[in-house]
Amino acid sequence: MGGISTLQRDLSVGIERQGVRLGSMVTVVVALGGSLLRPEVEERHDWLLELVSIVRDRIGVGDHLGLVVGGGAPAREGIELASPIIDDVDHLDMIGIAATRLNATIIREALADEGIPVSGSIPQGVSEAVEALLSSKVVVMGGTVPGHTTDAVAIRLAIRSGAGKCVIATNVAKVHEQDPKEHPEAKAFDSLTLEQLQSIVGPAEHAQAGGSQVVDPIGVKEAVRHGLPLDILDGREPQNIRLALEGGDFGGTVVAG
Repeated sequence: MGGISTLQRDLSVGIERQGVRLGSMVTVVVALGGSLLRPEVEERHDWLLELVSIVRDRIGVGDHLGLVVGGGAPAREGIELASPIIDDVDHLDMIGIAATRLNATIIREALADEGIPVSGSIPQGVSEAVEALLSSKVVVMGGTVPGHTTDAVAIRLAIRSGAGKCVIATNVAKVHEQDPKEHPEAKAFDSLTLEQLQSIVGPAEHAQAGGSQVVDPIGVKEAVRHGLPLDILDGREPQNIRLALEGGDFGGTVVAG
C-alpha cells in the first residue's frame, strides 16, 4: 500500500507542475509590469481593452488566470517623494505595495465591468490568492509584503497554484546580458536556463525600494529552486502575452525550468 501511495503522490505532483488542478483546470500566472499602465502612454486604453479580450478568451477555453500587477510610475514617484524623510526600506516598500494594489484594482475593475468572472477583492497574500483561484476564474493582485517584488509574488503564486510556467510581461523585448537602456549593443537572448538567468540578474537580494530589473532576482531564485519555466516578453504589445498563453512564438526569452 505504501508503494501505491508514493506513486500516486508523485503522479499528482507531476500533474500539478504542468499547471493542472481540480481535474482539467489549467492555471496560468502572468506578472504585468507596472510600466505597462503608464498614464503618459497614448495607447494605454487600447492595451487595457486588449488585455480584457485576452483574459476573456483564456477563461473561455477553461483556464484560470492569476494576474500580478506591478507599481510602475506611481510606485517610483511615491517612493521618490517620501525617501528624503523615510530611511527604512520596508516603509518605502509599503508605498510601492500600495501603488501595485491601485494598479491591480484598475485591472480588476476593468475586467469586472466587462463581465469577466474576477474575484471580488485584491488578495493581500499568495495563500489568499491561491484560495481565490479555487473559486474564481480570474484573480488580480499586487504586492504583498516588503522585500517581495511583484515578479517574486507572481512566481510564488505560479508555484503554489501548480501553474506550468509564469509569464513575465515587462517593457523590454528580451533578456539582455546588460541593461539595454544603458548598453544598446548588449546581447539579447532567445532562450536561457534558469541558472543562466540568475547569473544575469544577480544574487537574490532586495536592497532598493521601487527598483526595476527585467526580472526580480529573488523571484528567479524561487523559480530555480522549483524548476519553474518563465516566459519573458514585451508586454507593451498585448499580442505577445496572448501568444505566450497560447504556447506560440511570443518573440521574447524562453527560460527553461
